[in-house]
Amino acid sequence: MKKTALYRNHVESGGRMVDFAGFMMPVSYTGIVKEHNTVREKVGLFDVSHMGEIEITGDRALEFADYAVTNRIGSLDEGEICYTVCCRNDGGILDDLLVYRFSEKRILFVANAANYEKIFSHLKSIAWEGVDVVNKSDDTAQIAVQGPLSLELLLKSKICTPVKASLRDLDYYNFFVFEHHGKEVILSRTGYTGEKGYEIYLPPDQVAEVWGDLLDKGKEFGAQPAGLGARDTLRFEAGYCLYGHEINEETSPLEARLSWVVKLDKGDFVGKDSLAEEKKNKPERKLIGLELVDRGIPRQGFDVYAEGERTGIVTSGTFAPTLKRPLAMALIKRSVPKEVKEFEIEIRGEKKKAKRVKLPFYPGRVRD
Repeated sequence: MKKTALYRNHVESGGRMVDFAGFMMPVSYTGIVKEHNTVREKVGLFDVSHMGEIEITGDRALEFADYAVTNRIGSLDEGEICYTVCCRNDGGILDDLLVYRFSEKRILFVANAANYEKIFSHLKSIAWEGVDVVNKSDDTAQIAVQGPLSLELLLKSKICTPVKASLRDLDYYNFFVFEHHGKEVILSRTGYTGEKGYEIYLPPDQVAEVWGDLLDKGKEFGAQPAGLGARDTLRFEAGYCLYGHEINEETSPLEARLSWVVKLDKGDFVGKDSLAEEKKNKPERKLIGLELVDRGIPRQGFDVYAEGERTGIVTSGTFAPTLKRPLAMALIKRSVPKEVKEFEIEIRGEKKKAKRVKLPFYPGRVRD
């Protein structure tokens, strides 16, 4: 079982530790709903050092990155980021990623904790001559600072003191690099909560100092550490896909409302032919939002019915803390007409009434 460099900090702060993707991680500290609301209303800190960082370098690094994923990496400017997926040849999703462009010769892929070793092996297996693929995950810690007061907190922090001007000017899905104690730090305006936020990539031997300073400076803003539980409810309300739920190797991005990251008009990429064929013939399934009308909580794996017939499954579901409603995302057969608004979700052998609602459930404030 792996531990991040902040493991001791989590335990000392009362974090309830659980096994997540082979890491001991805090699921919560003071309660999922409280931590969720802190991020929506103030600012929360997440240890996301379990994520994977894979660096691609070489003369053809940018070109190779464009080939490895579905989105258009070649159009990024230096200091820009894009969200994308990495697919198998048949269009199934190996993982969803953030891609950072430093230069034509240096690209960073950020992968999910459960998948980064798989993605690293995949990239190595398809790498071109003159392209180096290096797993930097063990050498990288990451803190996510999320919430409407995230900028205010960072401007007070020691680590950001020398870069306040750059921080104030940082746009959504952009990043910059600077040094802290002589080592590289990456600061990006990204997150997984639906709120304005930032993510800091830094050496593991510096992360405890920065984490402690952020909590200390954050007292005046009501900052609190938050765990995996709140991270999940926050991303769920914002309609973000979670690997192993909305997306996996048996799901295509066209089914999961991710067609916007599939650029069929760019050059060749892994899975392009299969995805082009799927788009032509229409995906077999589609991801929709549901609200439970009857009492109950929808959960992953529960069967979904339309007009008396089983049509799909719940991929994620919970009682949404911000919206105070039982909601679900579900993959259903595309053959179900858009006009059908009434559904049923089977919960413990009993079919509960549900209705179709728009995704995302929570509009998000990432650009505020």
